[in-house]
Amino acid sequence: MSNSLGDLLASRKREEPPEIAAIKAFIDEKFGQPAEITIQEKQIIIGVKGAALAGALRPLLPQLQDRCETDKRLLIRIK
Repeated sequence: MSNSLGDLLASRKREEPPEIAAIKAFIDEKFGQPAEITIQEKQIIIGVKGAALAGALRPLLPQLQDRCETDKRLLIRIK
């Protein structure tokens, strides 16, 4: 039988870009907190819960950028 489009999309594995995996791993290692990552053409938006985490992450952005090996601008947003 043929599968519906919904069934096909639900069973499809979505692979994260390496930048997203690197950022999530970095934040999890350092702070043990989840992050929501959005990649756009010229920037990567890192969504975190709470101003304390955002403030602690800000001085680490150059280190994070090197780890991601990207030239996109990294932005932090508080969710």
